[in-house]
Order: sequence, then C-alpha cells, then structure tokens
Amino acid sequence: MLADIGAPSLDHLLRGIPEALRLRRPLDLPEALSEAELQAHLEAMAGQNRSAKQLASFLGAGAYRHHVPAAVDALISRSEFFTSYTPYQPEVSQGTLQAIFEYQTMVCQLTGMDVANASLYDGASSLAEAVLMASRVHPERRRIVIARTVHPEWRQVVDTYLSNLDHDVVEVGYGPDGRLDESELASVCDGSAMVLCLQSPNYFGVVEKIDRASAVARSVGALLVTAVAEPFSLGMLRAPGDLGADVVCGEGQAFGNPVSFGGPYLGLYATRDKYLRQMPGRLAGEAQDVDGKRGFVLTLSTREQHIRRGKATSNICTNQGLCALAATIHLALLGRRGLASVARLNHARAEYAKKALAAAGARLVFTGPTFNEFVVRVGGDAEALRDRLLERGILAGHPLGGFGPGFGDALAVCVTEMTTRAQIDALASAVGGKA
Repeated sequence: MLADIGAPSLDHLLRGIPEALRLRRPLDLPEALSEAELQAHLEAMAGQNRSAKQLASFLGAGAYRHHVPAAVDALISRSEFFTSYTPYQPEVSQGTLQAIFEYQTMVCQLTGMDVANASLYDGASSLAEAVLMASRVHPERRRIVIARTVHPEWRQVVDTYLSNLDHDVVEVGYGPDGRLDESELASVCDGSAMVLCLQSPNYFGVVEKIDRASAVARSVGALLVTAVAEPFSLGMLRAPGDLGADVVCGEGQAFGNPVSFGGPYLGLYATRDKYLRQMPGRLAGEAQDVDGKRGFVLTLSTREQHIRRGKATSNICTNQGLCALAATIHLALLGRRGLASVARLNHARAEYAKKALAAAGARLVFTGPTFNEFVVRVGGDAEALRDRLLERGILAGHPLGGFGPGFGDALAVCVTEMTTRAQIDALASAVGGKA
C-alpha cells in the first residue's frame, strides 16, 4: 500500500505528526481476555454503577422522565421499523411513510398548527431552524428577539447556527412572575425584528402569556416562535397555535423516548400553511394510487441531498424516524383523554411538591403559574445540596447557579407521574434538614 501511494515508509507517511506526539513504545495494555472473561469483567464494572431507577429523581430542565409503555419498545423493534432512516426510494416503504404521516398529524393536533415535519434532531436545533426560517421569510430584517427564559443551551445552539450570519440577537428579561417582561419586550421588538422566540413552560417552568407575546410580534410584522421543552404540557395547556404562534418547535423526547445518556432526542416542528415552502425537513402526505387506493408519498423534501441543493431550507441529514415512531405509538396508546389525564397528574403532583417544600422552608422564586416544574430557593448552595442528597438516593433537581448571578441557591424541581408522594415527602424532609 505504501508503494502504491508513493510513500517510502510508514514514518514518511506520518511525517506531518510532530515527533513529540508520536508513541515510540507498545501500548501499555493487559493481555487479551476471552469472550467469557470479558463479559464477566464488563458486568463487574457495570455493577459499580448506580441505576437511575434507584433514585428519587426530580431532574427536568429539558429531559423529562415519563412512563413509556412496554408496547412502544416492542413495536419499534419490529424489523420493518428498526432503523432511523426513511428509504431514499420512500414510496417503496408505505408503512414508514404512514407512520410519519400519523406522527405529523398528531403534532399538528397538539400544537394547533397546520403542517408539521419529522426531521429535526432535538428541541435546540428545532428552535434554531425556526429562527433560520424567519430569516428566509423576512430577509430584509436583522433583529432576533429571544426571551432569556428560553433554555440557555438552546439559546447557545441558536447563536452557533447564526454565527456566520449578519444578525442582531437581543434578549428580553423576565419579571417577578418568571414570565417575559412585556415592557422590555415592547422597547426592543420593533420593525427591525424578524422573529420573537419564547419558551412555554419556560426554563423556570413558568407558563408564558403566548397570546400577549403574539400581539406584540404581529404589531411589528415579526414571526412568533414558541418552543416547548416538556410536550406533556400540551395535554393540559391551550395549543400555542390557538394563541397566535407562527411556529411551534421543541422537544418530543417525553413521548415514547426514555431519558438516556444525552439522546437520541426528537425535534418537534410545526407551522402554518403559508410557511410550508420555508419549513425545513421532510413532509409525508396522503395520496391515491392509480386504482384509487390510499397511499403515502414524500410530498416535500427541501433538503440539500435532494433536488434543492444550494436552495435547501436545511442541511439536516436524518429524520429521527425511529424516535418519531416511538412518540406516535405512545400518543396513540394514551389517546386524547389519556394524555390529558397524565398531564393533570403531573400538574397536581408538582403543586403538592410546591406546598411540601414551602412547608420545609424552601421559598418559591416566581409567582407565575407552572406545569410540572418550578424553582425554589433552598437557603444555601443548591449544587452542594444536590450532591449531598444524591448520596441518599435523591436527585434533587437542577441547580441554577450557572444561569446567572443570584441563582446560587436556586433549584429547579421537576415532578412527573413517575414521582411518588413518598419521594416528594422525602425531598421536602431532606431540604428542611429533617432527614
């Protein structure tokens, strides 16, 4: 091989690597194990881990632990579905296209929008794609207005997407209720704004006034993008589309996809009919064959690896099909009433947790209404408290010290249907120093 590529030696081939970085001795590795020995070794290592199932978890902040019915895993594991890709000759796979079609329909019903896609990585990239869509709708405008109560990591992804574009990102603060500061919003959302982005429930768990934000955006001709990190909230709250949102994006992980080591997640994206051609990703549609039988087709695919090329709306190279299928099965199993029931249970247990923590001495930070997540001050270093309680089998929540000054004692607490009253009582007792 060296001769074929014209290199006299391996050292000559690797001459671009500095000498100081080259290893001139054999790797210090133990002797190889047999398969049985290796399996036993790995099992011993795994036994040192603490299973998340053994913890009373109150962690949220964009990753939500919900019950996933066993039927979800059983169905997505079928051989005809167990892949992340739609075939590049899509009409050959009618079952896959129908699954995407059903998923899109459910997302539209949840969000109150006209069309939805099935091709975004996660909530953060979904929000960034919504901002890019707004820049295509209003190419003459440069200002992007975004609420500071949008998840910080999602805002970072938006900044990364826009790093090579000439845009002005303006953040809007929040009031004592934890909601968007409307007076500050009015001062920065003007005729130069292409889009207003907010999250509801927001990073603090507070439900935003989407209709009020929509009125401000419409008054200056900007798009309103509403991000949703906890999609179960849509089973209880009014759909953002009904409140004036032009794009609803966010994270679908909570539907059918258990919390794992950072993913895979599922980006939700839905918009109005008039923005259909500007929407990123793929759109599966319903059609009829020559015999009049119902069938499914890839109606729109404005991605760069298809005919759009340089005019593509997105360079996303996967469609998260397996995650979308899991979400579809989960939602189908729940149905409208089931989804609403689980959502109400989340809210009720979170309200119980608020009262229990308040009785233990914690102080609620914001006065606005919440769904299943809220912020409390714990009277000391929240991160140290979290680490201390972890030793007792309680994952207390998400410390907010990294959000900014004044949040060192703040803890975001999330409660879902997986959280029992006994676990809530144990957290309250530990926070109050009684355990």
